[in-house]
Amino acid sequence: MGWAFRRRSVLLLLTLGVVGCSRKPIEPPLGTEVGIASWYGKPYDGRQTASGEIFNMEKMTAAHRTYPFGTVVRVVNQTNNKVVEVRINDRGPFVARRIIDLSHAAAQAISMASLANVRVEVVSKPRTRSVENFAVQIGEFLQRDDARPLLGQMQSQYGTAKLVFRAGDQTWRVLVGMLPTMEDANALARRIEKQSGPAFVVLYDQEE
Repeated sequence: MGWAFRRRSVLLLLTLGVVGCSRKPIEPPLGTEVGIASWYGKPYDGRQTASGEIFNMEKMTAAHRTYPFGTVVRVVNQTNNKVVEVRINDRGPFVARRIIDLSHAAAQAISMASLANVRVEVVSKPRTRSVENFAVQIGEFLQRDDARPLLGQMQSQYGTAKLVFRAGDQTWRVLVGMLPTMEDANALARRIEKQSGPAFVVLYDQEE
């Protein structure tokens, strides 16, 4: 009887082992950020995003400064632990200490009234980009000609600079540099910020 009990115990352990091994492990996020989220809707609804898509405030999308377009991220509201997954299709937010700008629908999904402390986890990234470069975005001008003096100044000091039009807020911005790492871009941003005001590191999109 003791032998039979031991045999059943071994079989049970083996069965549990098989079941345990068959469970798919939870994969860790590809990257995590913690900071402040904002959201946007009107008057940007219907305007072209930086990716070329038309912004629909009722779709699960978001703006981020450095994630490639098509990246899917999980956003956790750290106040209530509500979670939403969104796809990056725009650039922003261009406000200090904010890390992501959610669509109206995404903000509602995590019960976010205006701003919220969030954790952003990368779920997946597209495989369309072999080399990533970063730039520093400065300035905010309604008229292209008003941005040209700053453009010339940045070209003179740093060599590489260009004007980009941000259709979402209908402004012209200056992009400075083309750098291979975030660390290099952050260092340049700190230098420029002392001279010219708020500066934000952005992924240098191929179409820019």
